Amino acid sequence: MTFQQKNNTVSLTSFSLLLIFFIVRIAQLVRNQNFTDAAVIRLWIIVVILSVFATVAAIILTHGIPAVIERVRTGKTESEIDDMIDERDQRIDLEGTFLTYRITSIGTFIASLTFALGQPPLVMFSLLLFFGLLGQIAGDALRLKRYQEE
Repeated sequence: MTFQQKNNTVSLTSFSLLLIFFIVRIAQLVRNQNFTDAAVIRLWIIVVILSVFATVAAIILTHGIPAVIERVRTGKTESEIDDMIDERDQRIDLEGTFLTYRITSIGTFIASLTFALGQPPLVMFSLLLFFGLLGQIAGDALRLKRYQEE
């Protein structure tokens, strides 16, 4: 598995888990009739912080642990990481980014529409976060699919 494939796999996994966590927590808040400003803002903060730290930690572990194992196994002091990016990698990344932005843009329109139709701002901002996570997952899934095709 290449360096970019590992990064995309880690990102896809962490954002998928975050989306599941977000949906479950929103459903619990709605079911318990606790869909209030404080509860939803706390959830947003948790999701944003987890997205940053979980992704960074997972990428470090994904690349660090195999490097340590390889170093112990071979005894080499310098590890070889093939993190070069060529035109194919750039094209795949651009396709994934385009899909991410398209889904996020459609989600922004839907979220704005809910606000225009009289829903509270909490619904709009929750939909923005939902579509942001969904767009990231779709972009990472497309990147992985493109890497497997070629």
